[in-house]
Amino acid sequence: MGKETGFLELDRRDRDYLDPAERVHNYREFVVQPDDETLKAQASRCMNCGIPYCHNGCPVNNIIPDWNHLVYEGDWKNALDVLHSTNNFPEFTGRVCPAPCEASCTLNIIDQPVTIKSIECAIVDRGWREGWILPQVPAKRTGKGIAVVGSGPAGLACAQQLARAGHTVVVFEKSDRIGGLLRYGIPDFKMEKHLINRRAVQMEAEGVEFRTSKEVGVDVSFKSLEENFDAIVLAGGAEEARGLVIPGAELPGVRLAMEFLTQQNKRNAGDEEVRAAPRGSLLATGKNVVVIGGGDTGSDCVGTSNRQGAKSVTQLEIMPKPPEHEDKALTWPDWPLKLRTSSSHEEGVDRDWAVLTKRVVGDGENVTGLECVRIEWNDGKMEEVPGSEFTLEAELILLAMGFTGPKKAGLLDQSGVELSERGNVSANTESYATSQPKVFSCGDMRRGQSLVVWAIREGRQAARAVDEFLMGVSELPR
Repeated sequence: MGKETGFLELDRRDRDYLDPAERVHNYREFVVQPDDETLKAQASRCMNCGIPYCHNGCPVNNIIPDWNHLVYEGDWKNALDVLHSTNNFPEFTGRVCPAPCEASCTLNIIDQPVTIKSIECAIVDRGWREGWILPQVPAKRTGKGIAVVGSGPAGLACAQQLARAGHTVVVFEKSDRIGGLLRYGIPDFKMEKHLINRRAVQMEAEGVEFRTSKEVGVDVSFKSLEENFDAIVLAGGAEEARGLVIPGAELPGVRLAMEFLTQQNKRNAGDEEVRAAPRGSLLATGKNVVVIGGGDTGSDCVGTSNRQGAKSVTQLEIMPKPPEHEDKALTWPDWPLKLRTSSSHEEGVDRDWAVLTKRVVGDGENVTGLECVRIEWNDGKMEEVPGSEFTLEAELILLAMGFTGPKKAGLLDQSGVELSERGNVSANTESYATSQPKVFSCGDMRRGQSLVVWAIREGRQAARAVDEFLMGVSELPR
């Protein structure tokens, strides 16, 4: 490594944030990236550890020590090449990935891990500023056509890899813009959407065609894809949200998190049709908001509610409160269970754990409250605590309780692909082939709700499998 004693001499210094009082008044990104000298110093903390567990912790197997070393030496362009060799979109993962690589960092056993995510983001952002990121147009075309259904991170990664292999790729997206949950799930203050737009321009120059507002199974029949393409990749995500099955959950003030987040992202994009949404415009302004679900989506609802001017925000989680610090001797190099406080939490929220919702209170038209009870977990079983009932004042309840799998109506019903026991498309991680000829699947549609970085990995691996299926051999990396 560039400085073998770097981890002994320097403490971890990560990115800074703008003050919450300033950032909650807009939807712009608020991360303050360290300067180059600080980044080089942080990269020098990467140990010459022999076995870089960060490789295994990262789903796309980023070659992290190599680009840390190059950053330390000031060789940013080669660092970008190494980074892009395993990850098509490091500007996405450098912003929204939870960084399991850092949990797996060898230095994390006895100290604080290397700031891998910040360095990754700085490398690719510099690459765009310097004009180093250009279309990679294939030298020749294969004459093979591939339909990719879904333009989330899995579909985009798959499409880009296949286009670079010389295939003709058409991406079908049911929304009016590409990006999937990157576009309409992740708030702009975590990832601004011009990042997706410039990748789309690059991909179009590489030969990818995007057909938006075209839902396969509704606007376009699956049969037409079978007739017109040599291979089909199903990368439509896992959009079936888990609902709330308690009395009163049918009231208009109980809404899905994705509906809430999507509407705000559309407002930020200047869309007028939000006002004419099927269930009306959805805002937290002046309301007592309760978010059910303690994960990232719930956190995004908290940050968006505060920006809309909610009167109060409460976030509930059914599981017990995690410990503030993990026992590294027991958990490393795996992803640890510990209390995680997001930037949205820092902007203002009341968090509560081990809470079960019992009934939504309302007057028939409007939500007024949420009846809850505290619970205890014993041997994996949930038990209500007698006498612990309480009611939260609420005019808006947002459901962020995860997803149960891909939607079946339309695309999957028409395709006839077999489903797994969990309701996902059945395909392995070698061939990514489904039960139907020339039909493949990757990303959340295959594995269930997961991370952006897992979607990119599966998209890349599926692209290689499709290329090998069509050509007999493939030079694409896995």
